[in-house]
Amino acid sequence: MTHQIRKLLLIASIAAFCLATATAQLPPKRELRGVWMPTVTGEYMGLDEQEMKAKLIKELDKMEQLGINAVIFQVRPEADAWYDSRFEPWSRFITGTQGLDPGWNPTQFVIDECHKRCIEFHAWINPYRVKTSQATRLDRRHIMNKHPEMFIEYGGQTFFNPALRESREFICNVIKDLATHYDIDAIHMDDYFYPYPKAGEQLPDYYDFKGQARGFADIGDWRRDNVNKLIKQIRDTLDSSAPWVQLGISPFGIYRNETSDPRGSKTKGLQNYDDLYADILHWVEQGWLDYVAPQLYWEVGHPAADYDELLRWWSDNVPEGCLLYIGQDVARSVRGENQQRMKLDSLRADKRIDGYCLYPVKEVMANTGEYADVLYAAYNATPALPPVARRFDGERPKKVRKVKAIDTSDGKVLFWRAKKVKDCFKQPVKYCVYRFDRKKDINLDSSFALTAVTSDTFVKLGESTGRKKRKQFYVITAVDRFNNESAGVVKKVKL
Repeated sequence: MTHQIRKLLLIASIAAFCLATATAQLPPKRELRGVWMPTVTGEYMGLDEQEMKAKLIKELDKMEQLGINAVIFQVRPEADAWYDSRFEPWSRFITGTQGLDPGWNPTQFVIDECHKRCIEFHAWINPYRVKTSQATRLDRRHIMNKHPEMFIEYGGQTFFNPALRESREFICNVIKDLATHYDIDAIHMDDYFYPYPKAGEQLPDYYDFKGQARGFADIGDWRRDNVNKLIKQIRDTLDSSAPWVQLGISPFGIYRNETSDPRGSKTKGLQNYDDLYADILHWVEQGWLDYVAPQLYWEVGHPAADYDELLRWWSDNVPEGCLLYIGQDVARSVRGENQQRMKLDSLRADKRIDGYCLYPVKEVMANTGEYADVLYAAYNATPALPPVARRFDGERPKKVRKVKAIDTSDGKVLFWRAKKVKDCFKQPVKYCVYRFDRKKDINLDSSFALTAVTSDTFVKLGESTGRKKRKQFYVITAVDRFNNESAGVVKKVKL
């Protein structure tokens, strides 16, 4: 079958799908549509500045086209940095050599390019990992070379010792430095807390436990408390130094199996609580996280970890005060039986779920299983605003002013201005543009009326079609950095 024929069949299939679901499930106006951009995989390593910038721009342009509104970019893969850090050396995943200055700042570049496109930038860090291989050469300035007593080795890898106060303080200093020097929207951590267990190998922390048990009789409870202390300290660090930055965690998809805990899911897999010592539910119940994005990478009907079972479990167990996004593995969603639509339909049908994150960007770029084509045509045909984190849900920004439609050599353009405000966090960072055929139809909750989300203070409306001009009603709203939206200003335009 030729590529062209496959494309025609895909278009026909998508059209039928859209027709069948148009009345049943409208695309939401508020939805996080995220994508993970890992760097530990080496996809960017060794590219010079211009090559890497070109690759990143190509990826971000594609994500913008697909309606993605949040990028989760890995800025700290191995206790090293994709930015100019006060505490850690430049990452080896940029140049191939840890500590080698690339001569430019990739993180700042991606932040700027994301915000131009009205895409949030979530700075993805791995808290404890230092080496994925013992063959890795650390820069002489690396903290491990200065304080080797802070680290443990397990499974051929090296980690900060989670039991030590010094480890927590160092990690929080790294986060504070990042959050106060870069215009990031969130700190994001993935599923790696205590390392994944290795058969026949014990974690080398028995003497730490005996020496500072803090009243715990069980080493598992003690390890969970070590991680709890880190998460709480990160929350406190952000609250005191960068309270505008969200904190989100993307855990392994199973909290506990029902056989371990009646509160657990009907699954038979590795467990966050018991194996990684990550008590996710405690963190969300304490209000330490703004969002949680469990990695539900399994298939619908998987015998050990069914996607639908886990989707319901997380929806039922994450409290309303915490946003809930669902991690999707692109390749696994389309391998064998293509379950992309099944999975996305299920999460969108659940009003407790606030969005999704796709892993990884290279599979989206490759259009694996035509995932990107279906995503664009059947799910993200209209833009969406990310949800407002609960603690930022408050006063709306001021309305725009001086909305004018002007004929230019490039067609009719709608211009507006933002009102100046003293509070920089109420200053608009982007704008929503809605279009309606009749004034009485204006409804800013309508996702289909939302035609653009832009960081500019103008939007091109196009040229008139035909001799008889048609009235249309455009509504402009302002959106602050927390995604609070202003009241709208209506402008009647004839096109």
